[in-house]
Amino acid sequence: MHNQHSDGIKLDLDWESYMGNHDMEWVVKPVSWDEGAFIGNGNIGAMIYGEEHSSKRRVLRFIVGRTDITATRTDRAGFSPRVPIGELHLELEGMIYHPTCIRVDLWNAEACAVLTTTRGEVRLRALAHSEETIMAVEIETSEGEHGANFVWYPYPEVDPVLINADGINLNQYIPKIEVERKQVVQRNESSDTKIKIETEGRAVSGHAADVVEVCIQRYSQGAPVPQSEGCVSAWNEVQLSPNQRIYYLSIEKGHDEQAQEQVVQHVMNAVSQSFDEWVAAHRAWWHRYYQRSLITIPDARLESFYWIQMYKLASATRADRPLIDNQGPWLAPTPWAGVWFNMNVQLSYSPVYTANRLDIGESLVRTLAACKEQLIANVSELYRDDSAGLGRSCSYDLRSEVGDEVGNLTWICHNVWRQYRYSMDETLLREMLFPLLRRSINFYFHLLEEAEDGKLHLPPTISPEYGSFMKTKVRDCHYDLALLRWGCETLMWMCERLEVTDPLRDQWVDVLERLTPFPIDETGLMVGRDTPLAYGHRHFSHLLAVFPLHLIGSDSSEDRALIARSLEHWIGKEGDLRGFSFTGAASIAATLGRGDEALGYLQTLLHIIKPNTMYKEAGPVMETPLAGAESLQDMLLQSWGDTIRIFPAVPIAWREAAFHDLLTEGAFLVSAQRENGSTRFIRVKSLAGEPCKIKTGWSGAVNMMAIGPAPAWSRSESHAAGVVELQPDERGVVELSLVKDDEVVLYQGDTVPDLVIHAAAQIKQQPIRYFGGHKPWRVHATR
Repeated sequence: MHNQHSDGIKLDLDWESYMGNHDMEWVVKPVSWDEGAFIGNGNIGAMIYGEEHSSKRRVLRFIVGRTDITATRTDRAGFSPRVPIGELHLELEGMIYHPTCIRVDLWNAEACAVLTTTRGEVRLRALAHSEETIMAVEIETSEGEHGANFVWYPYPEVDPVLINADGINLNQYIPKIEVERKQVVQRNESSDTKIKIETEGRAVSGHAADVVEVCIQRYSQGAPVPQSEGCVSAWNEVQLSPNQRIYYLSIEKGHDEQAQEQVVQHVMNAVSQSFDEWVAAHRAWWHRYYQRSLITIPDARLESFYWIQMYKLASATRADRPLIDNQGPWLAPTPWAGVWFNMNVQLSYSPVYTANRLDIGESLVRTLAACKEQLIANVSELYRDDSAGLGRSCSYDLRSEVGDEVGNLTWICHNVWRQYRYSMDETLLREMLFPLLRRSINFYFHLLEEAEDGKLHLPPTISPEYGSFMKTKVRDCHYDLALLRWGCETLMWMCERLEVTDPLRDQWVDVLERLTPFPIDETGLMVGRDTPLAYGHRHFSHLLAVFPLHLIGSDSSEDRALIARSLEHWIGKEGDLRGFSFTGAASIAATLGRGDEALGYLQTLLHIIKPNTMYKEAGPVMETPLAGAESLQDMLLQSWGDTIRIFPAVPIAWREAAFHDLLTEGAFLVSAQRENGSTRFIRVKSLAGEPCKIKTGWSGAVNMMAIGPAPAWSRSESHAAGVVELQPDERGVVELSLVKDDEVVLYQGDTVPDLVIHAAAQIKQQPIRYFGGHKPWRVHATR
């Protein structure tokens, strides 16, 4: 007889050991941004590497960044771009030699190194504290390297040999920067500790730990530039023993007295704590973060890639910190020192939802809410009473007038929609998403034109990235038609959910009935009316109805044929494909259930990304590898529409795979274990009591058994054994009747499987710790 299980899912996993296999590792010194080791805490961070120029081989560089430091542009109209801050150098007695080992310990979010030099050895670890605005670097030196020294160089003082090592981007705006240095001394003038700014050169007394060095950078472009523009850095070095010391560094936005006091306080707070306890608090945050969900597959390289993206996400932003721009804390020479909304932000946040890391997504929601008035001001004054919009690029204030690229705000609303659907947060829906999407769709209404055919059409607009250099505009652009249709459907759904009667409902219905269909030809979905996909197109903007909006599904043979035809034609135009082209292609292939094809696209991506999993075209950008993480999720779990799909696109070679506590639309936590090519069990926990439909991948009857506290249905007389037999419909979908906090397991057969999730056995000849520096031999290494 089956009995209800009182225990839930068990994880057979040593997290520290498991994550250690996915660390980034360097067996030679990295010498560029493309292969540097990186640390970050959602706002400040550093990219760590060296230099091969003969005069700089003694230096390990920490190129420091803080995401929200920008400057008003005075040379021409434009948004306020990101500004480089400076570098912390570990200047050694000898030249960095081989063997030198660097490793980013993902589990503890620390960069560790053993630097071999021509004079000795230096052991190092560096971290950007998870809960404080400060970085720390600890070193231990051998006798020949006792003279190793930390030096802070504000950006204007960085040697040109180094400042140009990653290239010069003449499109990047750098303001004039004035530098001032001061010291801060902690004086116990009363019972309360006081901070006092001292001028450079003034004699100070007390222990070295009482003195904090301060460097102020003012962006001096002249009026009317805000006086607050600039940054201030502060640092302190604590000697623990003759051969061991810790260097603390903090960066604060602005340069006024308040900014100076804050940055000094960050340093003093850190210095005053037990270093071991301080590090333990940092590590504890990361351990909790990683364990929110698990993905494990038999492809070691791709699995490592996924976990590095999870590390990168929380290094780039947090709920209360700036949204993810194009570069995160790791600014490098770039023409894109800002935020781009025709793809970049959308893709950067795409993996947070299924990964059950919604707090990362809150940084985007919070930014949109704070900039509501600016989003309204971005549209013509004629439309501001009911509309809002967002242009292509801007700074964190979201000031970007809408031109011919119309749909960016609506696409961003789709990200917020996912934030809602995966959390079912009614406050988010009512107070933020509904009014914002309503205004975004209203802007389209001002553009719609009725033609002689009685259909509603759109004037020429831009399909992002198609014919960019020719400024190509097309009528009835697929990008905009898809977003408009999705927006109207979603607004109607929201009204039902919120039980409100909106005066615009009839207009939404009219648009859905009369909006011109998506332009289609023999090659599939077109860019727009009379505009087939005639040449290479890096963006999937002409396929938005398929992914990520899923307006065109994969249930009917007609839709599947259209999606497949469109995908094949698009990817066949190889001339202008980029890394993010393959992440979009992988997710579309996964929608069709084509696991081997999706895997092929991701393997292509791994050839394009940099050794440290960063990505670069004309400059560094964040979105592509992060979007690759979502593509992998789409192979294992999908929940668009009204159905959860388990292992919908698993490659034939993946006989084993598992995931635990992934999140789906409707706010369900889902776990599943796959062994010997079939699914052993599926566990579902309802966080919100929403309707639940699951496509299990099994044929025939499915058993549902409660785990944890017994739900009402399992206590009824007809289900005394605690098991319900479910019959799938013609699509292979079963419906579960769950209320909030119900937790069940699905399985087949008479025997209840062991509810244990374990790591997938890796396919032989798979590399371990492949990412970091160039290690092509690792591809052929045996685990």
